[in-house]
Amino acid sequence: MIMLIKRRESWQLPESAVTPREVFEDRRRFIQGASALGLGAIAGGLGFPMRDAMAAPLATVHPAAYSAEALGLDVTAKEHATSYNNFYEFGTGKSDPVENAQDFKPLPWTVEVSGHAANTGTFSYEDLVSPHKLEERVYRFRCVEAWSMVVPWVGIPLADMLKRFEPTSGAKYVAFETLYDPERMPGQNRSVIPWPYVEGLRIDEAMNPLTMMVVGMYGETLPNQNGAPLRLIVPWKYGFKSIKSIVKISFTEEEPKTTWNMANSREYGFYSNVNPEKSHPRWSQAKERVIGSGLFPERRPTPMFNGYGEQVAHLYDGMDLKKFF
Repeated sequence: MIMLIKRRESWQLPESAVTPREVFEDRRRFIQGASALGLGAIAGGLGFPMRDAMAAPLATVHPAAYSAEALGLDVTAKEHATSYNNFYEFGTGKSDPVENAQDFKPLPWTVEVSGHAANTGTFSYEDLVSPHKLEERVYRFRCVEAWSMVVPWVGIPLADMLKRFEPTSGAKYVAFETLYDPERMPGQNRSVIPWPYVEGLRIDEAMNPLTMMVVGMYGETLPNQNGAPLRLIVPWKYGFKSIKSIVKISFTEEEPKTTWNMANSREYGFYSNVNPEKSHPRWSQAKERVIGSGLFPERRPTPMFNGYGEQVAHLYDGMDLKKFF
């Protein structure tokens, strides 16, 4: 059975008030009850339902283990994080994804793994997820459009998944690709960006302990509009690097092409690290608008690397972070 593990790293925050205590206890009682009834033994032993609903409970994942309290940040309300989205495959408006992804069926799902690795081929969702223990982590999320959220994600350290494919010395980068299916993803019928959506990381970025392959949020399976069933979270980079609905993973020797860089190389680079000192050509990145903070949203200073410099700054030693954006 999949269980939550609590590994205290320097980036992790003390357990406390992700949700009010009474909600925390209600969720814990629900989880314990579900486990006792064997409700977690669905989906080939994954420990959570192969859902028909958009956000079924992840039955064996405990309430969030790490809180944003120590940073003076509040976790974004779920209704905001699941309804204010960029997912052009379902439309370019912020509310388009939640409206247009209702009928999307994320399972069954397969991912093709190729390139410089010993174990390649096509793997089912169950193949990829079931060997791992799920972790729930609260991360800052920063969009290149200068808005931000704080979200409790559920998933697997990406490094743990990638190591199973045994990448070789030729694997300098990891490339990812989103599903291309205009019938299921109606936004792909418009040529607003090059399709399919592609992204990539340097291998050391992909293997960094912060990088996650995400399968859920707020203790539930990942909603369609947030990238079901598999998406990345790379918390020190702008949100568009965290590619959604992944169907291909490739280990490459050359830097992979990325969608927004191909669409507009002047505005979007390969690295796309959160950098308040590097303005977007059309707006400043020095501050961010906090989603869900009221009618007149709070504007907060943006920290370098989205606040994760201690864990990732060494990856870019010697690089001009304004040039390599």
